[in-house]
Amino acid sequence: MSYDDVEIEDMEWNDELQSYTYPCPCGDLFQITKEELKIGEEIARCPSCSLYITVIYNLEDFLGDSKKHVDPSKQQPVAVA
Repeated sequence: MSYDDVEIEDMEWNDELQSYTYPCPCGDLFQITKEELKIGEEIARCPSCSLYITVIYNLEDFLGDSKKHVDPSKQQPVAVA
């Protein structure tokens, strides 16, 4: 179970980590990258403990123009279990 649900607007961009971050109760930071958000990931993990949070965000905000310029010949099928 997720420790908390956090809006992306409540997280901070960290240039050094190249990730959105949010304070973890253990003293470290929950982290999630723009690349993870672009593929639909919504879990930000803490590298120092077992806690994680669910990030609430709009996927379209991170897709931008890249969604419009995907070459169909380069798309790969994705297996869903």
